[in-house]
Amino acid sequence: MRLPVDSATGVLLGFGALHTSLSGPGFAAAPTKSGLGFMVSSPRRAVPSSTPVDATCGATSGFMGARVLPTTGVEFRDSAAHTPGTPSMGLINGGKRVFQSIRRPFRSSDTSTSNNQRSSGRSDATNGNGDDMGGFDDVCVVDGEELDCQVSLAGNKFDQEKKKVLLLISDTGGGHRASANAIRDAFDEVYPDTFECEIVDIWTDHAVWPFTQFVPAYKTLAKNPFLWRIFWIYGKFPISRWFQEVQTRLTCFGKFSRCIEASKPDIVISVHPLTQDIPIRALKQLDAKGLTPTAQRGEGKTPFVTVVTDLGGAHPCWFDKRADLCFVPSDPVRDVAIKCGMPEGKLRQHGLPLRAGFWTQETRSKEAMRKELGLETDLPTTLVVGGGDGVGGIAKIAEALGDELKDVEHPSQLVVVCGSNAKIKKKIEEMTFNPKVKVSVQGFVSNMEDFMAASDCIVTKAGPGTIAEAMCRGLPTMLSCFLPGQEAGNVPFVTEGGFGEYSNKPGLIASTVADWIAHPDQLSEMQHAAKEAGRPSATYDIARDIAAVVLKKEGLPQGNEPGALPVPLPVADGRDGALLAA
Repeated sequence: MRLPVDSATGVLLGFGALHTSLSGPGFAAAPTKSGLGFMVSSPRRAVPSSTPVDATCGATSGFMGARVLPTTGVEFRDSAAHTPGTPSMGLINGGKRVFQSIRRPFRSSDTSTSNNQRSSGRSDATNGNGDDMGGFDDVCVVDGEELDCQVSLAGNKFDQEKKKVLLLISDTGGGHRASANAIRDAFDEVYPDTFECEIVDIWTDHAVWPFTQFVPAYKTLAKNPFLWRIFWIYGKFPISRWFQEVQTRLTCFGKFSRCIEASKPDIVISVHPLTQDIPIRALKQLDAKGLTPTAQRGEGKTPFVTVVTDLGGAHPCWFDKRADLCFVPSDPVRDVAIKCGMPEGKLRQHGLPLRAGFWTQETRSKEAMRKELGLETDLPTTLVVGGGDGVGGIAKIAEALGDELKDVEHPSQLVVVCGSNAKIKKKIEEMTFNPKVKVSVQGFVSNMEDFMAASDCIVTKAGPGTIAEAMCRGLPTMLSCFLPGQEAGNVPFVTEGGFGEYSNKPGLIASTVADWIAHPDQLSEMQHAAKEAGRPSATYDIARDIAAVVLKKEGLPQGNEPGALPVPLPVADGRDGALLAA
């Protein structure tokens, strides 16, 4: 297959090394009038170095698989199949990223590379003994004559320093760290070896007392909704909010500033409503003093990005107009952002960042998933979860569900996930259930995506992360409780979305779920509505948009979803997250 060439892109193949030889036996580079000339050694004859060679570039994971076509008719062919193919070589650590823009456009002919290899940035090439190789044997065609060509890039390591990403959180609830971990994992998969992420609970680790006690205070307030409501209103009311911001600036600014300076970030991402004001001020001061990598490169200010992790509503502290971008997961949160004065041009809407298990649709059947988890394979299954702490009155809900489900015509199954709450787990295990209701009691599980895939519906507190995960798995959602303030909006988000209901009464929860199980057609409609509302690609999309802020001006290779064809550097259009060419 002959491909169009361009002398300008031929120069890119040198990437800063045009004036030198690409070390390794038989591979030399020299400028020519039409691009880049190569000396390719061969046991039979050599291709003249004066032969002009160009390269067409695109996004990928390795320079070594480049197809190089000179204007005089040279092309590489796969020596095994003896047909046009994409030469594939073992990746060279460190320098591989600078040539990420060469291989993937021709990936369609390289079908042997698995998704796992792509996601880890590894090529499928070996030296015949299963070892990664630093060169490849291929057939070179010069003006119609086939030559054995040995090309090697061994020893050519163009070390490129990773871009540092600082993610700021507070461990007030598990959702903020889970979202930060998801963003980090997406960077690692879409842009392998390009970013180094550091996640910091800045209030616990770098504030002063009493602000270091945010996490234990949150746990206390979360168990007392009345106190939580007071705290929420205090932080939302303009005067009290201003007073609190001034107090924290006076006491925590210096420590926060030193934390950020020590991290040396190329970009800062806030994944918590209380990590906007001081970090933005500190970052601005560090930039002005030339103490950040961005300032030292003469590129102005270090980007600051906010990723909102609430779903149906959000606290005003999330929205600081000084941020460069603000990612919102839904229309209701977008409306709050605009009311708080956030410029629409800075808003991006993709969905919530979720853990990697929810990035793709589950292709296995529910029956297969149940078998894998040791559950009854042929019974409709209700999943009851109470978060990592096993809260939300799940013991009473499980007992009520057992009483209601026994009256449904067909047997059913109940899976209760108690998290780290061993006391609740023991209590439910000691309950007696009707034989028509099979019950499986679990403690803390790390494969929630599998349990959701095995279930037909879910009962949960109104946490945004669990709701978003349930949508990705197409689960009708029965909400059992919510925290006043940020979780209140999650209730209408679910009920008006047509895929769930809310009640805080165990008896009503149980009767509603039993009605769903008794009417499969109704359950199926709700499952479809839930799946339609899900945004499994949100984490990828957020990672791409954030990476674009750094990589676009750096001229570094673009990222690609594992297994996907290359895409232009993505820029969200601000509303629906559509990707536009930069």
